[in-house]
Formats: sequence, structure tokens, C-alpha cells
Amino acid sequence: MSAFSRAEARIDLNRISENIAHLKNSAGVPVMAVVKADAYGHGLVPVSKAAIAGGATYLGVALLEEAIALRTAGITVPILAWLVPPGSDYLSAIDYDIELAVASLISLAEISAVKSDRKARVHLEVDTGMSRGGFLSEWDQLSGDLLKNIEIVGIFSHFARADEPGQAQNESQRIRFEEMARKLESLGFADVICHLSNSAATLMDPASAFDMVRTGIAMYGLTPDVENLGSSLSLGLKPAMSLHAKLHLVKDVPVNSPVGYGATAFTQSDTKLGLVAIGYADGIPRSAQGAGVFIHGKRASIIGRVSMDQFVVDLGENSQAISGDWVEVFGDGSSGGYTAEDWGHASGTINYEIVTRIGPRVPRIYRSHSLIAE
Repeated sequence: MSAFSRAEARIDLNRISENIAHLKNSAGVPVMAVVKADAYGHGLVPVSKAAIAGGATYLGVALLEEAIALRTAGITVPILAWLVPPGSDYLSAIDYDIELAVASLISLAEISAVKSDRKARVHLEVDTGMSRGGFLSEWDQLSGDLLKNIEIVGIFSHFARADEPGQAQNESQRIRFEEMARKLESLGFADVICHLSNSAATLMDPASAFDMVRTGIAMYGLTPDVENLGSSLSLGLKPAMSLHAKLHLVKDVPVNSPVGYGATAFTQSDTKLGLVAIGYADGIPRSAQGAGVFIHGKRASIIGRVSMDQFVVDLGENSQAISGDWVEVFGDGSSGGYTAEDWGHASGTINYEIVTRIGPRVPRIYRSHSLIAE
């Protein structure tokens, strides 16, 4: 831990590698590690290296600038960027050997018109029932002539309800995906990578593995849905991030004392309160109620509202905590502490949002048995 930090996110890169290896073994096909949004808040470059060390052969990002950052860092495996709207710098993508998702005829025409010594490498995104990204009605207008100036690498879509394994929509999306892939094959593009599965489907739906799976939340050791799929532990996943902060202050407070802005809470007895040096400016949800921190083997719940830079926890009258102690905000829960799932539930959101929202004021501290973090 850093002597200069009042909060830090500790990232176990070995767990990233182990999760990737576990998911690859489960899927039985190659894995694309999804590292968009600064690797879900874990750190783009270190996590990408750890994923590759674990067996990932592709990286997936949302933005072109994320892909360029990976190339600039010396990463050479294939990278797919799938949120690259019309008018983007396609020439840079070609120059950096970044593969692009195309979801419309407008984008297809723009990319095809780029003047370069090399063809753009493209994955065609199709809408199979999520009504978000991907070709839908325009798919019927696709022709070989429209595709002749680019290299078609893959075709992909995205499940809407893979975290609900019994839902009929999952099967209907898979069937629709197979139909749209056959259309592409009929145009002379049979040797392409078909990929549909996200983390939930990778874990629960082997029929949808096709040629590659895309693992996002699961590679970070977090369950896609604790209610429908089970906990991280039950899925064989190891959470890679734990969030820690210092107790800026511990003090004795009498019963019936108001706590925080708006006096929304009062102490129920004489107690010790701890001021945790992290707040909503760092990504702690202001709405959180029912979560807290773990210290000296015990949970201490939030009391009052979360502030911009701090929040208060009720340590209990007999707590041995003192000012300057480190607390765990969330971790893997193995010792009884709070998890990202717990914080998501307490905030009316999901674990994805909890880890991705941890802000840049919180340094990432990396642990690895190898040179991955360098």
C-alpha cells in the first residue's frame, strides 16, 4: 500500500490471467478479452497484458482511441473496436492494424473509400434482437460489391438476456445470428470468425460459443448476475479488484447524533464513527445504503449520506479502529467483507457499474508474480 494514498484500488493481475484461463477452458474456443472502459476500471494496459498471459488471443474495446493506446503500448494481438461512428479516423485504424466493427451502410461506404495500401479489417455487427447496435433492415441490401474493398474478418452480435439462461430470446437470437451468418457466406465470405457469446453465455450456453467468445465482466472475476447465475465463487471466478481507503478520523459520538448532510440518519446508541476518505467524486455511489467497510474482521455499515470525498460508517462502541487505519470497501468477500455485488445491490445498480466508476483520483496498485504490470 502507498504511504501517500488515502484510497487505492488493488488489482491482482494473476487473477485476471486465471479467470481468462478458466473461461477459455469452459468455452473450448478462443477468447476475446473485453478491456473497454479502462478494462472495467482495472487499468487498460496492465489488464490487457494479463489477459494475453492467461490465453486471450483477441482484445475488444469500444473506442478507437482505446485500441490505439494498446498499440502504442506495444500490444500486437488482434484488437476489435466496435463503437467507431461515421466520420471517425479510419485511416489511423488501418495504420495501427485495428479491426473495426461496422453496423451500417454509411460506415461501410466510408471505410471502403479510405485510401490506403492495406484494406480495412472489418467485423460486421448484426442486430439479432437487442435493437441496439448492428445491421437490421439494411442487412438485406448487403452485397458482394459493397464488401469488395475491405477484408471481412468476422460477424458478431450481442445477447440481450444471456444472464437469464431460460429465456426463449436467447435461442431466437442464436437462430437469427446463424441465418445472418449464412447470408454473409452466400456472398462468398465463409471463412470468418463468428462470435456471439458474452460472459454469461460463455459460462452457461456452450451452443453459442461458435468460433470465439467475448468475456467482459467474468474476466474480472465478477458474476454477470448473482441471482440468475450464482456468485463469483460458484462460477469459479476470482475478483481481481479490491478497494481500500483510510479512516481519516475515528471519534466517539453520543446516541441520537445526526450524521451527514440533511441529517438523514441518527446514531442509535453511543458509538464510534469512522470517516472513510473516499466519496462520490471517487466513484462511491451517493445512493448507497446498506453497504459499508470491513475492518478488524467486522463489517461497519454506512450511516448518513455519502459525501463528495468521504462517507461515515458506524464502527460500534467497542471497535478498536483508530484514525489512520485502512479499511476494505469491497473485495472478494472471502473473509466476510463486502463485495462489488453487495455495493451494487445497496446502490440499486450492478457490479459492472461499481468497478467501472472508480475514478482517477484512486490509484491502481498492481500485484503480479510476473512482469505483466510493467
